Amino acid sequence: MKRALIAMSGGVDSAAAAALMQEAGWDCVGATMKLIASGGSKCCSLEDINDARSAAWKLGIPHYVLNYTGDFARFVVDPFIAAYENGQTPNPCIECNRHLKFNLLIRRARELEAQALVTGHYARIEESSGRWLLRKGVDPKKDQSYVLYMMSQEELAFTRFPLGELTKAEVRGLAEKRGLANAQKRESQDICFVPGGDYGAFMEAYTGKRYSGGDIVNEAGTVIGRHRGLVRYTLGQRRGLGVSGGGIVYVTAKNRETNTLALGPESSLYSKTLTANRVNFIASPSIPGQRRLGVKTRYLQKEQWALVEQTGPDTVFVEFEAPQRAITPGQAAVFYDGDIVAGGGTITPDSAASPQGAR
Repeated sequence: MKRALIAMSGGVDSAAAAALMQEAGWDCVGATMKLIASGGSKCCSLEDINDARSAAWKLGIPHYVLNYTGDFARFVVDPFIAAYENGQTPNPCIECNRHLKFNLLIRRARELEAQALVTGHYARIEESSGRWLLRKGVDPKKDQSYVLYMMSQEELAFTRFPLGELTKAEVRGLAEKRGLANAQKRESQDICFVPGGDYGAFMEAYTGKRYSGGDIVNEAGTVIGRHRGLVRYTLGQRRGLGVSGGGIVYVTAKNRETNTLALGPESSLYSKTLTANRVNFIASPSIPGQRRLGVKTRYLQKEQWALVEQTGPDTVFVEFEAPQRAITPGQAAVFYDGDIVAGGGTITPDSAASPQGAR
């Protein structure tokens, strides 16, 4: 009998994935990653670990807690903080997938002589003409292919996504039918280690630093207020800016050298081009010439048509057919050919729009 290591987060998705693999005849072993050492986080909380253990017990499979706190700090939290300090807006879920789920967990699965790592992601994997492809999940509201673009051919070959053909409602129904206690468990919308979304407070508590305030300027360079530390703001932000009058304004730029925050009209946020590095290609080893693909620069965004041109081994230049709002350095640009992920990379700092107020 083939063995599968199931990454169990404590949520309904991973529990349902375990049930489906078990029913398909696999010898399943559950594993929950402990990622944060103590308190103040929704990530791998005691409640989550207990929910995962309860689901494993209900299914009659062994369950282990794997301590990856040091690796999580090194590969996810520290780079997250460094990116924010450098004026970028990173996506820590992508780095967690890159370094932990589809690296360390696969390594552990092989040590356990498993033939597959299983997660509850809503995406699909298939083989075509000797190459492994990553496709969108069939539920458009839950598709998670955007945060999986970094997967290698070896990782795709070893991984199973049992929920890729299902909707969230079907998954909850499946869990209810099997008597899993977390069938109706609510999902958190926060970054797992920053509950409440207050990045600045988390970073100050984690690093012991204090991020100093500075001037807020308009497009003419006139000082119109004070900010509370650049790490507390992101490109395109409208709320919580602490200025009034002069109509609706948005964060259009952050200048680390002068510690200034630039505000301006929404029109200043639009750009037609971006560059990306750390690019990973999935559907083919590279992109020859220019290709017209759908491109997402945010997780919940609909793909936008663009010409994608490979400019180096792991770099691309993207030109959109229509201007895009708030292309944000540190986020991912993911390229789609229909429902197939062609690849993706990290948006570089020189991709941001350049409003007149960025001084």
